Amino acid sequence: MALVLLPGLNNLIEDISEEKKLPSQVVEAALREALLKGYERYRRTLYLGISDDPFEEEYFSNFDVGLDLEEEGYRVLASKIIVEDVESEDHQIALSEVMQVAEDAQTGDTVVLDVTPEKEEFGRMAAATTKQVLAQKLRDQQRRMIQEEFADLEDPVLTARVIRFERQSVIMAVSSGLGRPEVEAELPRRDQLPNDNYRANATFKVFLKEVSEIPRRGPQLFVSRSNAGLVVYLFENEVPEIQEGSVRIVAVAREANPPSRAVGPRTKVAVDSIEREVDPVGACIGARGSRIQQVVNELRGEKIDVIRWSSDPTQYIANSLSPARVEIVRLVDPEGQHAHVLVPSDQLSLAIGREGQNVRLAARLTGWKIDIKNSEEYDQASEDSIVAELIAQREEEEALQRDAEERLAAEQAARAEEDARLRELYPLPEDQDIEEYSGENSSELKTEDNEPNEMQTLIENESAEIETKLPNSEDGTR
Repeated sequence: MALVLLPGLNNLIEDISEEKKLPSQVVEAALREALLKGYERYRRTLYLGISDDPFEEEYFSNFDVGLDLEEEGYRVLASKIIVEDVESEDHQIALSEVMQVAEDAQTGDTVVLDVTPEKEEFGRMAAATTKQVLAQKLRDQQRRMIQEEFADLEDPVLTARVIRFERQSVIMAVSSGLGRPEVEAELPRRDQLPNDNYRANATFKVFLKEVSEIPRRGPQLFVSRSNAGLVVYLFENEVPEIQEGSVRIVAVAREANPPSRAVGPRTKVAVDSIEREVDPVGACIGARGSRIQQVVNELRGEKIDVIRWSSDPTQYIANSLSPARVEIVRLVDPEGQHAHVLVPSDQLSLAIGREGQNVRLAARLTGWKIDIKNSEEYDQASEDSIVAELIAQREEEEALQRDAEERLAAEQAARAEEDARLRELYPLPEDQDIEEYSGENSSELKTEDNEPNEMQTLIENESAEIETKLPNSEDGTR
């Protein structure tokens, strides 16, 4: 068959490669696979309305498509095995036919033949299939490249540029590195900051949350401006002591989208120093607040509290409630991580924060349940009584949980024991090779003294109808 010409093939491959940001070799491979699917469709349409489709799923596995970029065309090729008698013309070819052109041919050899149909025969349905498969393969390649490019990034924070808006999401252009092409990423509404102004072509630092696939949309990157990882990244880039390792960020609690518009975004960062002479809080704030101000500016005015971490829970909790002044921290239930914090009356509202934001962030930062109490009205005896009831309730719930776990473990052990007993009575093929017995003595299993044991009697009573018997060992026991 002659080469099927595709005028402008090279330009087509270049255009797709540039538009989809894919290497030309990837586009060529996708085009070959699409043309092969189109050929399969062409062959199947020949049987429409005549008989059932005779082709199995792997029927065309020996077919391939070759692209000729110089002459801008393609051929369909089939690998066929040389045989004496042909049973399948698509997979085999007669030895006598091959010997007409190659006298040294032998049965079992493989030859490649051109089976390209005429362009006019290809048909509209086959052409449509080729187009659909090509689009799908290009999307698959895009997804694979995006996943490989972004999934293992050492730096999950990217610079993003606003492209357009879709519903409540912002579509941004991001790049994984210098010289790499931009790809689209989605910034959902829940991951946006209330103080951000997302106008066209505005740039922002974003945190890469995940790479996933959306039905009918292909691969998709999801980025965030509200993720705590963004705060960590900004501090690492602004504070040399963090980069050097003398200062470390221990914990971050962030509320970028407060439940009420009356409350602004706020973050608490707990830091610690490896070297005694280094002040971790001062290092993060910088001279006259220069370093922390850069972070605040990037987060569009978000309030940030930098506090010092401590291994002492009492001190750590007191620090976490900054800027409020704390008088006493009582660890009323250390096991349940419950603390009472006593503050003066004039510090009560500051410690709690607007709509409870300050104490809520402090609890997330420390991992303790914190109750703010007025030190002037605090009745220790009454509070201890209430806490004792809560502790008793917690211990009761934990006891019930332990009992439930023990019952579950006992049930599982009983089931395992029963399974082992049944497995011993009726071994599975992988446990013991089963042999068929014949002869007069095949119906009974005897011990060395020719007396049936209890297990043998049990087998006879419970499985009298089993035809296949368990084999005897060399000494005559089971």
